[in-house]
Formats: sequence, structure tokens, C-alpha cells
Amino acid sequence: MKLLPAFLRLVRWPNLLFIAITQILFVYCIVHPVFVKAGLSPNIAGIYFVLLMISSVLLAAAGNIINDYFDLNIDQINKPEKLVVEKIISRRWVILWHLLFSGIGIIIGFYIDIKTNVRFLGFTHMFLVLLLFLYSVSFKKKLLTGNILISLLTAWVILVVYWCEASNLTRPVLIGSLTRITFLYAGFAFVISLIREVVKDIEDIEGDRRFGCYTMPIALGLNASKVFVAVWLVVLIGTLLIVQFYVLNYKWWWSAAYCIVFIVIPLLYIFKLLFQANKSKDFHRLSSLIKAAMLTGILSMLFFRVYL
Repeated sequence: MKLLPAFLRLVRWPNLLFIAITQILFVYCIVHPVFVKAGLSPNIAGIYFVLLMISSVLLAAAGNIINDYFDLNIDQINKPEKLVVEKIISRRWVILWHLLFSGIGIIIGFYIDIKTNVRFLGFTHMFLVLLLFLYSVSFKKKLLTGNILISLLTAWVILVVYWCEASNLTRPVLIGSLTRITFLYAGFAFVISLIREVVKDIEDIEGDRRFGCYTMPIALGLNASKVFVAVWLVVLIGTLLIVQFYVLNYKWWWSAAYCIVFIVIPLLYIFKLLFQANKSKDFHRLSSLIKAAMLTGILSMLFFRVYL
């Protein structure tokens, strides 16, 4: 039984579950209602959506695995109690699982290309595998490069569904509403992920510094990193408040109330705690709170099922 919990920790199963929930909510609460209202059929439905979700989860799992493979020395300092590679699962098996998950994810992408009107998903998946590998080897050690890449890939969890429906988006009835909603949630995912990535870099500063990483807290210092996070928090909170004024024009009262109580107020609380934090455990707590705010933000998709 020790091996299974270790494997689940290696692939970061809560993150994989988060990806699945995000895509399920986006497809069934937003994409499908928009298409039904327009009297059209989406490319991604039924078994093809299930396959898209499985491939997204597998590619993310492969990325997490290869990241831990190359982070072995750093993790021995930053989180020795959570170490899996070599301690429980050998490096050879780690590489094999990475190749297996990557390969299946890519094959599923090409299968969806063949069976539906989706185009270039298989090649896109190949490119994602390459990016995740380069992130683990190099990009994550560079100032902001790795942070931005992971944030873009977080947004891609939503954007990939939009990509799969590209052949339908020549129809004006779909372009406006679906595009606005897609980029609203993708933008939210990108910004809040960027915030969390920098907070995690602050948390892991000791191990990163020892092994030659050049993350923001190492390059610019703790205070500058806090200011960077604070600025993006202000941008995110301000954007969410502006969106709520727009939403209230449609009398989406419950949606606006949910956003204020479960997203904006927690983000304000995170902003307050940010400048009080000075220890690794403080930033670990902040990272967990940011992840919770990300979840409540994604769950707000449920309101579109009601109002659309």
C-alpha cells in the first residue's frame, strides 16, 4: 500500500482531479449550453470529451513526473518528507511512467483528430510534452520563464476545449459569447496560477538557491517578489469586480454574490497575509489558500448552467 500513495503523490492527484473538474464544468456548464442555444452540435461531446479529459490528465501527470525526476536534489532540501523519486519509486520507473503517460496522451490527441473535426490536437500534445520537459530541465530555473509557462499551461486546460471547437467558431452566433467566457476563465486561470507560482518559489527559495536556480525571490529578493504578487492580486481583484458590474446588468444576483464572498474576499485575505508572511510555512499556507480561491473561481462556472 506504500507504493500506491507514493505514486499518487508523484503525479499530484489533486491537481489532476482539478484539471478534470475544470474541463467537465467548462464543457457541460458553458460550451454545451451555448451550442444548444445556437442549435448546433459541438465537436467534443460524449466519448470524445472523455478522451480529451483523459489525455489532459495524462499529459499533466507526465509533466509532474518528469519535474520530480529532475527536482530530486532540490526536493531533498525543500520537502524531504514528501520525496518519492528514488526513495520509494526508482528513477527508471519514473521515466517509464513519464513516457507511457506522454505517449498515450499524444495518441489520444491524434485519435480525436481523426474521428472528429478537431485539427492538430495530436501535434499540440507533442508540443506540450516538449514544453513540460524543457520546463523541468531548464525553464523553471530562469526568472519568470517557468512561472509564465506553467500559468499558460494552466490556462490551456480551458483553451484546449475552445481549440477543439475552432471549426465551429466561424459562426457569429458562437464567436461572441463563447469567446468572451473562455478568455475570462483562461485569463483568471493564468493570473492566479502566476501568483501561486511566485509564492511557491518564495516557499522553495533555500533549495532553489543551492542548486543554481534564478527564480524571482533569488534574483530580485523577497520584498520585490511580494510586490509582484500584490500587483497581480490587485489586477485580479479589480478585474473580478468590474466583471461583476457587467454581470449585474443581466440580474445574475447569486453569481455576483458568490464571486464577492468566495473569490474576491478570499483574495483580499490573501493580499493581507502576503505582507505578514516571512517563513516558508507562511508561504505554503498562502499557496494553499490561492489554490482554494482558484477552485472557487472555477466552480463559478456552475452559474452559467443556470443562467445561459
